[in-house]
Amino acid sequence: DLLIPIVKGWCTELANELAGTGVQIHGGMGFIEETGAAQYVRDLRITTIYEGTTGIQANDLIGRKLGRDRGAVMGALILEMHTELDALEGSDAVMRIIKHSTIEAVDRLREATDAILEAFSAGQERALAVAVPYLNLCGFVIGGWLLAKSAAIAVGRRAGAEREFYEAKLATARFYAQQVLPRALALARIVQSGAPSVTES
Repeated sequence: DLLIPIVKGWCTELANELAGTGVQIHGGMGFIEETGAAQYVRDLRITTIYEGTTGIQANDLIGRKLGRDRGAVMGALILEMHTELDALEGSDAVMRIIKHSTIEAVDRLREATDAILEAFSAGQERALAVAVPYLNLCGFVIGGWLLAKSAAIAVGRRAGAEREFYEAKLATARFYAQQVLPRALALARIVQSGAPSVTES
């Protein structure tokens, strides 16, 4: 239940962003029909709307999922992520980068979750004002955790016959940790201190 709004909201928002990047890659040709890139942008636009907009999904995450158990399930997930990341082998230089970045992001998610719960207990308005950034924060951090786990598997198997495949997995996880996951740090800051700019306007 906890993950449903995160998967729906974050994945569809990110899909729109990635489709837009696809148009950028093709340049002006991406904007016309010959490449097919523009079709993905049109097709994906609806995904953030049907089955509940991103705002609705974020409100569900805050109001129903975190609110109903005072964050107990989210706390258990954060603990699971931290425990698994701490246990990952860190002798490989790239794996150390991935592990460190992901643990930092999980720590920021924990702090942001505490801030959301504190705001929620004082009244839903302040918590809901940063619900979408919180949902996206959850998505980026959970994505980083799963990629870190896949990177650890790749490190252990890249000496075999499928070396190229596992090297690509490791490169993807490193790119995510260094180029994508830092967005979680900014989102955590918004969650922790951005509500007054909405509620006091």
